Amino acid sequence: MNDRGPVVLVTTPERPRFAYVLAHGAGAGMRHPFLEAMAQALLARDVATLRYEFAYMEAHKNRPDSPAVAAARVREAVQRAGTEWPGLPLIAGGKSFGGRMTSTAQAEAPLPGVRGLAFLGFPLHPPGKPSVSRAEHLFQIRVPMLFLQGTRDEFATRELLTGVCDQLGSLATLDLIDDGDHSFKVPKRAGRSPEQVMGDLADRLVAWGTPIAAG
Repeated sequence: MNDRGPVVLVTTPERPRFAYVLAHGAGAGMRHPFLEAMAQALLARDVATLRYEFAYMEAHKNRPDSPAVAAARVREAVQRAGTEWPGLPLIAGGKSFGGRMTSTAQAEAPLPGVRGLAFLGFPLHPPGKPSVSRAEHLFQIRVPMLFLQGTRDEFATRELLTGVCDQLGSLATLDLIDDGDHSFKVPKRAGRSPEQVMGDLADRLVAWGTPIAAG
């Protein structure tokens, strides 16, 4: 944490539909190629993005921040987005750890201006250790949630995540990427390039987020 707030990267189309406050995963910062590609794909679809660093990543530490520290940084980033785009509807979320810390923050207290949460590979459990304990806080959230998830994601057993989303009811949308792993990489046999998969992710996020932002 620091007085100046998080380091950010901002992309803004001429007429944004909404803004996506995009957090990075545990092992890579906001400049990771995946997040850069997502930001550019969303820019092409008239969605603004604000990427930011968690405090441990800024300090070049390997161990992620505690949930309390990470959630506080999420809140700072959302406030920064509200300042960057006054009145623009916000969707918040991110890749893996970043998405889970965003939902942790939202469960503690509603994030100002945030109308929905979009997760890019929600880490429901560690690989090989199926559990739903990481989903308990999701039931405290009262805004729509989008779970974009690869069908080969080892961090979220498909059956368990489907069950969680069923329990969350109308607030949860589970959108599966065929053959995608936790990083949405697909095997060559799938016949889709990384650019096509990224475009698919962006299309699905925009299709889900546009009516929520407009509402």
